[in-house]
Amino acid sequence: MSRTRRTGEGHGRAGSVLSGIAVALGCVLFLGGFVWGAIVYQPYTVPTDSMTPTIGAGDRVLAQRIDGSDVKRGDVVVFQEATWGDLPMVKRVVGIGGDRIACCTDNHLTVNGKKIEEPYLPAGTNASLTGIKSTTVPAGRLFLLGDERSGSLDSSVHLGDADHGSVERGAVRARVDAVAWPMDGMLARPTGFEELPGGLSQPGPLRLIVATVIAGAVLVLAGAAYGPLAKRRQRPRARSSEPVSV
Repeated sequence: MSRTRRTGEGHGRAGSVLSGIAVALGCVLFLGGFVWGAIVYQPYTVPTDSMTPTIGAGDRVLAQRIDGSDVKRGDVVVFQEATWGDLPMVKRVVGIGGDRIACCTDNHLTVNGKKIEEPYLPAGTNASLTGIKSTTVPAGRLFLLGDERSGSLDSSVHLGDADHGSVERGAVRARVDAVAWPMDGMLARPTGFEELPGGLSQPGPLRLIVATVIAGAVLVLAGAAYGPLAKRRQRPRARSSEPVSV
């Protein structure tokens, strides 16, 4: 056996080993990413247009499972409140326990007297059609509004309730990170609340999960493609190494 052939076979074995490792690692990343996502996130279908243009009726969202104590101003959350119909609803948190909420000052919602910029509202619309009289959110509760203020059944509609339209933190099931269908991607950060005490929530690990799944798929495809590509490259070399008859 020639040295050239032995070297080629050695490279072939090493390539096969690396190909197998790539496929195995790719499967772990690909399947692990899906399992990770299923543990951390819950899909929901939004039934109404009360969150347009951020989320439309019928959109499929991915919401990170969190405890209500982790909710901050600006978060878009999935919650269930018996006095609001006892069905999963999606609204934006604009106030937490102790906050004083009112609208409108120069057509802006105010939180503790600070005017809040809300770029997620539909262009040219008011922060509230009917106004929100100054109200203080009870401790341990949340004040929630829809981004479509003209037709959202939210805290502004329930102001006459015993808890001034607020919802218990414990009613929150998840925080929306992204619109999965149509594929609008991650929600924009609600920067109007970032200067208030507590700041903004950090996005969940959705981007990392997606990157893990994609990396796994690439490794599987690359590893699986190695064998056929290696054979195609070896065929011309095998013919050229044949002795030439005289």
